[in-house]
Amino acid sequence: MIHTLSDVQSKNIGKDTNIWQYCVVLPDAVIGDNCNICSHCFIENDVKIGSNVTVKNGVYIYDGVTVEDDVFIGQNTVFCNDKYPRSKHHLEKYDEIIIKKGASVGANCSILPGITIGENAMIGAGSVVTRDVPANSLLVGGVVKPLK
Repeated sequence: MIHTLSDVQSKNIGKDTNIWQYCVVLPDAVIGDNCNICSHCFIENDVKIGSNVTVKNGVYIYDGVTVEDDVFIGQNTVFCNDKYPRSKHHLEKYDEIIIKKGASVGANCSILPGITIGENAMIGAGSVVTRDVPANSLLVGGVVKPLK
C-alpha cells in the first residue's frame, strides 16, 4: 500500500510494503518486501532497504545508506552522509552507511558518515553514532558507549 498523500517515485518497492502519508521516495531507491515506512519519511536515490524493515516517523535516509533485512529504525533518526557539509557543494560519492541484519536504532539517533552498525546491534534512543558498532552489542549515550 502506498498512501495517496505520499510522493513515491521509485518503482522498486517490494510486495506487501506499506508507505504512509507525506513520505518522499526518490526514483532509484530500492525497498524490499514487507516493510513499513511510516509517515513523514524521506528516502533518497542511492538507498537500499531490505525486507521486513520498519522505518518509523520522521526518518531521513540519504544517498549511500544500505539497510539490511529485519532492521528497526526509530522515529526521527537521521543518517548523515557528508563529513564536511557545505551549502551548494555536492559530493560525487557519499560515505556509505550500512545497518546490518537485525539491528535496531532507537528514536532520535544521528548516524554519522562511514558507519557500519553490526548484526543484531541495538543503539539506544538519542545516541550519536560516531564509530562502527560491533555485532550483538548494546550501545547508548550522547556519543555511543557500551552499556555496562
